[in-house]
Amino acid sequence: MRYPGGKQRLAPFIAEILECNDAPGWNYVEPYAGGAGVAMELLLDGKVGHVYLNDSSLHVFAFWHTILSDPETFCRQIWRAPLTVDAWKRHRNVVRSPANRDLADLGFSTFYLNRCCRSGILTAGVIGGLAQEGSDTIEARFPRRTLVERIEAIAERRDQITVSHLDAEEFMTSRVNSLPQETLVYCDPPYYEKAERLYLNTYQREDHIRLANVIQRKVHRPWLVSYDDHAIIAALYRKRRRFRYTLQYSAIAARAARELFVFSDVLKLPSTSIVPYIATGLRALRRSA
Repeated sequence: MRYPGGKQRLAPFIAEILECNDAPGWNYVEPYAGGAGVAMELLLDGKVGHVYLNDSSLHVFAFWHTILSDPETFCRQIWRAPLTVDAWKRHRNVVRSPANRDLADLGFSTFYLNRCCRSGILTAGVIGGLAQEGSDTIEARFPRRTLVERIEAIAERRDQITVSHLDAEEFMTSRVNSLPQETLVYCDPPYYEKAERLYLNTYQREDHIRLANVIQRKVHRPWLVSYDDHAIIAALYRKRRRFRYTLQYSAIAARAARELFVFSDVLKLPSTSIVPYIATGLRALRRSA
């Protein structure tokens, strides 16, 4: 799935953290799964033993549940799906009214809109517009063969993936703390600013404050958090090690976003990183320590 600010490119850095903590083969947890780009890359590369994905969004849960429970049908739908504005409108209607929908229908409609809407945002317009003019049209981000191959690869590891549909805080305080100590938790919550443009589910200021308290006081497994770089978020995690970095992404218009990484006290950090902008951040972190 496509996500503005998707973190898949950070997978090598998180793999380094696992290695630094003698943790390859650990459980890996994402309470805000979304497209789970990091989780899938780590799993397919054999860096983690089991992945736990959670998302409070019924749409996202429906997608993951469907590709793991019936990948063959899902792949057939990808091959046969008409890439037209009329089909896009039909899938949009399903996404807009998820109540009482079959999970498989909602899962595929969510996927269809994610691939066919601008920047992967479910509430955005169709790529190319209703008139389908310009260099990019509705099929621009729908490479059928590649998508089927990705889903087949994930389905082959389905026994190593557990998906849940809980509030993230409930998931962390109940499910996560019941997992073995050999577990790494990566939290990528909704952004503090402009979140309403990017997600179906967003947080208010008090939600971010409460979440920071839950992560720092109630999660008893090693964790790291990524956020948009905002003074309020930095203040909430002021007692933790953290650094800023730049992430290129496209959400309606291409831009570079400053982001913040925060680490639990028990995590060891690598001395160098193969990701250049992460390496810069780590050097700054060590100088300020």
